[in-house]
Parts: sequence; C-alpha cells; structure tokens
Amino acid sequence: MPTQQSDRPFDVVLVGATGYVGALIAEYMTKSYSDNELRWAIAGRSAAKLDALKGTLGERAGRVQTIVADTADRRALDALAAQTHVVLTTVGPYAKYGSELVAACARAGTDYVDLAGEAPWIQRMIDAHQKEAEASGARIVPCCGFDSIPSDLGVLFLNDEVTKRTGAPCTAIKMRVKAMRGGASGGTIASMMHMAEDAWTDSVTRDALTNPYALNPQGERKGPRQPGLIPVTYDGDAGAWTAPFVMAAINTRVVHRSNALMNYAYGRDFKYDEAMMTGGPLLGAPAAVALAGGMGIFGLAAAFSPTRALLSTFLPKPGEGPTPEQRERGNFDLRFTGIAKNGRAFKARVTGDRDPGYGSTAKMIAEAALCLRHVDRAEVAGGFWTPASAMGQRLIPRLTEKAGLTFEMLN
Repeated sequence: MPTQQSDRPFDVVLVGATGYVGALIAEYMTKSYSDNELRWAIAGRSAAKLDALKGTLGERAGRVQTIVADTADRRALDALAAQTHVVLTTVGPYAKYGSELVAACARAGTDYVDLAGEAPWIQRMIDAHQKEAEASGARIVPCCGFDSIPSDLGVLFLNDEVTKRTGAPCTAIKMRVKAMRGGASGGTIASMMHMAEDAWTDSVTRDALTNPYALNPQGERKGPRQPGLIPVTYDGDAGAWTAPFVMAAINTRVVHRSNALMNYAYGRDFKYDEAMMTGGPLLGAPAAVALAGGMGIFGLAAAFSPTRALLSTFLPKPGEGPTPEQRERGNFDLRFTGIAKNGRAFKARVTGDRDPGYGSTAKMIAEAALCLRHVDRAEVAGGFWTPASAMGQRLIPRLTEKAGLTFEMLN
C-alpha cells in the first residue's frame, strides 16, 4: 500500500537551497506564497549557509524551517523525505549527487521534482526504483526546468488543441527555438561534461544518448525512426536556417516518454524533433554552421580528460550565474509546428519572461512542485512520470498565471 502522508509537516522541502538556482527558488517561493498557503523548508549541507540564506529572504521567511542533510547521507535523506509531501532538488550533476535522494523518496512514498537533463541517469533511476515508487506511492518527476517543461507541455498543448479542432492529434511536431536570451547554466554544463565522460566507458550511457526512446518504460524502448539531431538545414515552415539544439537530446526523450505513459495519446507513430533557428536565407546559413561547429568542438573537447579539464577552467560552474539584471533581460520563444492527420499545419508558441537556465527555470520547478503536491493520487499513482503525464493541463495555468510563461496557438 502507498505510504500515508497526512501527518507530514511540510508541503515542500527545497534541497540545495544555498546554491545559485536554489536561492532563486527560495526567493520566488517566499515572495509568491504566504505561510497559510505553503508549509516548506530549505535543506542543505551547511547550517550556517542555510541560516544566511534565510536571512536574505526577509520577514516572510520567518516560519521557513531549515534541515541539514548531505545528499550522500542515507539516514539524513530518509529523515528528510519522511517529513515532506514533495522534495524539490537542485543538486547536480544528478548522476553524482542525486541517486540517494531519489531512492529515499521512493522508499518514503514522497513526491519528487528535479532539474535533471541527464537521460542516462534518469534511465538508471527508472529501472532501479520504478517498482518501489509504484508500491510506496512516490511520484518521481525529473526534468522540471527549461529542460523539459516548455517542450513537454508545448507538445501537449498543441496536440490537445489540434485534437479539439480535427478530432485527432498531430502525426508529427517539430519545435524550433526562435529566440533564447540568457547564459548557459553551470549545472547543465557540468551534467553534459559528466555524460560525455561516461559515454566512453558505459554502454547504458551511450544507449541513452542515441536512443530516442531510452526513457520509455521497459519493453517500450523501440519505435519508428525519429529525425534525430537536426543538421544544418533550411526549414521552410520556420522560414529560417536551423542548427542542432543542445537540449533536444533530453527534451525529445521526455516527450516520447510522455506519449508512452499517456497510452500513446499522440499515436505510436508520432514523430518529434527540435532545432534552433539562426536566421533568414542570407545570414542564417553561416550562423547555423558556426553554431553546429561550436557544438561539435565542445562535444569532442568534453570527451577527453585533458581538454575537459581545460574547458572547466573558463565555463560557468555549478553555483554560478548571471546578475539579476541579466536574468530579467533574458527570455525564450519556442515555436511548434504540428501536422494534423488531414495534412494541415498548426502552429503554437511557448514563451518565457526570464532567462531560461535560471530565472525562468526557478519559477517553473517551484510551480511544478506545488502543482504535484495537489495532484490526486487516485489520478496519478506512484512511479516515474514526466511533467506532461503527471501534471499536464493542470500545470499550464500555474505557469501562465505565476511563472511568466505563455502558451498560445498562432493559427
């Protein structure tokens, strides 16, 4: 039987609160929710740092509790998970620091959200803890930041709208990044470096990085051929040249897992791909070549120890981030084009009002945690889910009303 949660003191415990993104989430939750609306705590390794963070949050943080716990300490994590309905963690790379916390939540029947974009690690967690989470009632939902909420919910939104209009979902959808302003997350870069290192020696990692169905339930990890990583090409629908999008590797897998978990609501032959728009016919081509070349160089450099160490000296590190002014100037604009069964093309747009890696991500994961807290367990049982399959249309209004996102049809 699922673990009973009725007597737990907290709605949410924020793990990694003293890190850069964690502090942004704590600030957002303090400003957005009163003590009557939310019972929550901040957790981390250092009591002094937790107290210092609490001091920056103002009077409204007076009733926020602090919990000292190391992500490698099983006993401390079990105690933490037993006190809350939802764990929200920012502590990555998750392959290094996240496994014990997932296991603790699965044991305790505690719901969980994170910012992981590490497909190999997520696959390992699914295979290791799915049955335990089902038994305890824990709903584990990775990828609740810029990767992969806008992509996952954008596909859900467009397919729902097309189904209303035509009676059936799209046979294929492509997402194109029209604009994205904001620096790369140090945590995301660290995760990418770690995956590149593991790919040389670990077959599971290589499979997860090459198989678009790697995150599907066991027995469902095959399907029709997908477009894969989009090369430099001119996209007539977008009216722009495109280059590979670095987040496509995780976003596409999350979208396909959502489809599988929702009983193939998009169809078993559904196809999905992502790319980045670089400009029109004249200037877009060289920009696309330059972007694709830069990604290739980064991938090769990250694969070898000497060059990986060199990269780490000048790239952003976990815990580092932009200034408040830079976060506020950031934004993103994602365009979705879906082909209905009748051959008609439908277009949708998802936007965010802050930089994707920090400001917008902090708001997205906070709202995801609070949304999951109120999803009825009779509707969504224990196990590993995606944002779309666990929260779906419940989460979209929260993101538009609270987190600065928009979801709109363009035709």
